[in-house]
Order: sequence, then structure tokens, then C-alpha cells
Amino acid sequence: MILVSGATGFIGSHLVCFLAQKQLAVRALYRDEKKFDRVKRVFSYYDSVHLFDTIEWVKADINDVVGLETAFSGVRVVYHAAALVSFDSSRFDVLKKVNIEGTANMVNLSIKHGVEKFCHVSTVAALGDSATAVDEETHWNPEEDNHVYGITKYGAEMEVWRGTQEGLKVVVVNPSIVLGAGFWSSGSGKLFSSVAKGLSFYPPGSMGFVDVEDVVKIMISLMERDIVNERFLISAENRSYKSVLDSIAKNLDGKPPTLKAGKGLLHILRILDVIKHSLTGKPRSLFKPSIRSAVKQHTYSSDKVRDTLSYHFKPIDKSLESICLRYAAECKGDRK
Repeated sequence: MILVSGATGFIGSHLVCFLAQKQLAVRALYRDEKKFDRVKRVFSYYDSVHLFDTIEWVKADINDVVGLETAFSGVRVVYHAAALVSFDSSRFDVLKKVNIEGTANMVNLSIKHGVEKFCHVSTVAALGDSATAVDEETHWNPEEDNHVYGITKYGAEMEVWRGTQEGLKVVVVNPSIVLGAGFWSSGSGKLFSSVAKGLSFYPPGSMGFVDVEDVVKIMISLMERDIVNERFLISAENRSYKSVLDSIAKNLDGKPPTLKAGKGLLHILRILDVIKHSLTGKPRSLFKPSIRSAVKQHTYSSDKVRDTLSYHFKPIDKSLESICLRYAAECKGDRK
């Protein structure tokens, strides 16, 4: 039996679909049935909606140890994809609760129930910085001005590595920005919806990007091989935000952003975002850490996973093209 946390999330929904396609016994954790429609939509991308009911869906919260205990019965493999993503420092306590304490619960129960292997979905935000390309050997620096999401995901990794000291066999994956269809109002999905609605500004920085299918395929391959207690950075290409936004605009027959938003302008937009939040109560979208990231030239190396698995990543332009086709088919009414 394979247990997947965060199964109704972006990476998790694609993951459980791929596992179901392999006719494996999958138990998937969820908190809200309302998210099932979105998961089924992801399954439809792979002509696999009929496999949704082959999965054992269990309502449980990773911070509810009593409820979680039942979900671990008979489990031998765990994919831990549940996490809260936010750069809002006011949410630091809830980020710690979900990302660190929730991961500790998953690790502790895995040890208790004799889980054979544990895959933890981390992020490049939990790695350190580097003047050259960031890779698996780039160490976290606690003295840096780290954002709350990175801090809590690094803390989650510490719980996972602590588990290895107690006999748990693990694999940690650190994806860069993950691109994929179906989740248009969150994460990288906002890139497509923003461009479709007429995004004027673009940040000057660059980042690593990877297709969600590559992330899931690599996770499964690493878990099926005799590879334990190692981490793998997963990023297909280093691209400027401008080039990615331009490609999205081209594929959606829209206008590419033309105004470069440097650090000064982004901070003005952040202040306006704070004012809008205070007046309307709508969630904030710009924070100091995200601005720092948006103007920086990030470079990531996936040489380790390429060499270990002889893996060939899907070209990002191909990913953007196929994702934009999905967006155009599903969200025509939202485009302006």
C-alpha cells in the first residue's frame, strides 16, 4: 500500500494519477471533498478519470495524529507532498504547524509502522544560495534573510533527515517552479491566468522551471530504485521570467508584458497591494521575499538526477504550449 499526503494538491493530484496508472494500491489523504473535481480534471488530462475510484481516499489531516494513525495501517511506501505555500510572515505560525510539525507526524508514523521508503517533496527554497549554480551540495545559511516558506520547508527537511537517524529510508526532491495545468488560481497557475488577463509588468530575474509530469516521474523512479537517503534537485531549464511570460502570451494569442518591473517599482506595487488588502480584505500577492526572488538571477543544476536516472526533461517551451492549450480550453470565460 502506498500512502500519499497532499493528494488533492497540484503535485499530489498528478502523482496519484500516475501511481494509479501503474495499477498500484494507493491510499490518498484529503481534507475537503470539494477539491475532488479538480483532481478528476487532472485525471482527465491522462484519460484516467476511471482510475479515480480505484484509489482509497481517506479524510485525514497531517496535524491530527489520531486520525492519521488509521491511514498508516498496512502502508509500506509514503509520498509526502502536503505543504502550505506562503511568503506572508504573518502566517509563520501556521506554516510551522503544517510544514514542520505535519512532516514530523508523517515521519514518526512512518517509523512506527515500519514504512520501507519515504519520499519528501521539498523545494529549491530549502536549499542555500550560490554565486554559481545551486545544486544538492549547496547548504542552507540560517544567517541569510530567509523567507518564512523557505525556513519552514528547511525545518521539514530536518525532520525527514532526523527520521533517517531512526532507520527510515528516504528520498528528498527539491523542485524549482513546477509548471502544469489545472490549478489556475494558485502557484505557477497564476502565470497563465495573469498573462491571459493582460499582464503589463515583468520582473527582471530568472528562475528554474520544470514540468509537473517530470517531477512526478522522477519521484516514482527514485522510489522504485535502490536509492536511499539522498536528495535530488529537479529543474529542467533556467529561464528568465520575461521569456516564460512571453511564451505564455504567444501561446494564448495575447500581448506579452512590456514594462520591466525593477525592485523600486515592485516595492511600490507591494505597498499598493498592502493598501488593497487593508481596504478589501483580499489576500496579498506581493511580499518582500518574493520581490527579492523576482529580481534575482537564479541558476539551478539537475546534473545529479540526469546522471542517476539518465533522465531527459521535457523542454519548457513544449510544457508551456501544452499547458496553454489546457488553459484556453478551460478558462475562455475568464480571459479579458
